[in-house]
Amino acid sequence: MSNEILNSLLKQYEQKKLKAEIDADRKKELLYEHIPELLQIDEQINNLAINQAKKILNSDTTSDVLDFTQQINFLKQKKEAILQQHNLTINSLKPNYECSICNDTGYISNNVFGSKMCNCLRQKLIDISFNKSNISNLSKENFSTFNENLFSDDVDLAKYKMNISPKRNILNIKQKAINFVENFNDTSTKNLLFTGNTGLRQNFYDKLYC
Repeated sequence: MSNEILNSLLKQYEQKKLKAEIDADRKKELLYEHIPELLQIDEQINNLAINQAKKILNSDTTSDVLDFTQQINFLKQKKEAILQQHNLTINSLKPNYECSICNDTGYISNNVFGSKMCNCLRQKLIDISFNKSNISNLSKENFSTFNENLFSDDVDLAKYKMNISPKRNILNIKQKAINFVENFNDTSTKNLLFTGNTGLRQNFYDKLYC
């Protein structure tokens, strides 16, 4: 997968994340207008946090961390109670991200390795690769629907450069492909390589190496 595709997806993620956060801010402003007490509580929480940070920066060892925690918890419980009265939850004030695991960043923080790609981004990359592979319509294009009658029964060494008919050749290729799929997890199974001249579909089936 090229960096260009990944960068394009990450830009989309950035836009989704920004939109979710802007929408959340707008929703919070509306809630503040209808429930002014919520704004007051949030301002109290912010002021407590700022004052506590100042005390820590000034090396104020007399600062009562336990009292600070109790005050914060009290305000949070009060806030949740007010939201419940209006049939809302604390999540009502949070951004509605498309992916709640990575918060629309595409990556998950990992204490050991720093960060890793989220499954949502990984799946998008897989989907793009899958669509580019021309095998997105497996319900119609598979071994069971394969029509060998499209290939000639004639044996013509001069024309086809082989001493068997195109039909027999394609049936041999089909069987090798089936064997490859059925033994895919076998480490001793060789890979498949299709070769042929550029732009000539028939030649694509001329040679198969295992």
